[in-house]
Amino acid sequence: MGMEKLAKNKTAPGRYALLDELRGLDLVSMMLYHACWDLVFLFGVEMKWYAATPGHLWQQSICLVFILLSGFCVPLGHHTLRRGATVFGAGVLVTAVTLLFMPEERVIFGVLTFLGVAMLLTGILEPLLQKVPPAAGLVVSAVLFALCYSVSSGWVGVGSWKLLLPQGLYANYLTAFFGFYPEGFFSTDYFALLPWIFLFWAGYFGHRSIGRARMEALRGSVCAPLGWMGRHSLVLYLLHQPVIFGVLWVIFQIFH
Repeated sequence: MGMEKLAKNKTAPGRYALLDELRGLDLVSMMLYHACWDLVFLFGVEMKWYAATPGHLWQQSICLVFILLSGFCVPLGHHTLRRGATVFGAGVLVTAVTLLFMPEERVIFGVLTFLGVAMLLTGILEPLLQKVPPAAGLVVSAVLFALCYSVSSGWVGVGSWKLLLPQGLYANYLTAFFGFYPEGFFSTDYFALLPWIFLFWAGYFGHRSIGRARMEALRGSVCAPLGWMGRHSLVLYLLHQPVIFGVLWVIFQIFH
């Protein structure tokens, strides 16, 4: 009886249901965050907390989980370069659509563009990355992420230890891709190579540090609908903002 119940709660061989469900849960959180963004910036609803520390922490939690999990799942796939090219193409599509139809809310070097580049880089460099001891790679990646977290603000370091970077680095849109954006640069969704590639690699090395043998518990399913969302995260990401905006627009037309 116990074995039958366990079998029903497991996903198909080759998939780790809890990873899909965690991605789905993070996707739900992101959708709620973007719904609040629409309410505040497009429909004029006042939510002071959203632009303050609570809203920032919420946004960062979504990013941290999504990027870390994406890196963690790279070793589970067999077509990293193809997946990276697909995600990068989706990011370019988002940029093109926002520039054409919503230039005031444009997305340049957004999260999809970053994830696509991160997958491509990891796929190309994987023969070298595999030579790095997993625990060392995890620690070094985490430290570099912390050190480079404020690159876009003009410095590297942690806490009171800061090293100011030359302003000449912050030159143009090409340098913005790496994390050094110039004055006047604007994007509603911005994820540069630095520092986020190190968080992605922390996830990659985290997977290798744990090992497949210790991951069997992740096959068990807790919430199948979240798992479905996690497996279709790219499509849902591309569609969620137009759908949310449309729903909110209809609601405001009816009740205002």
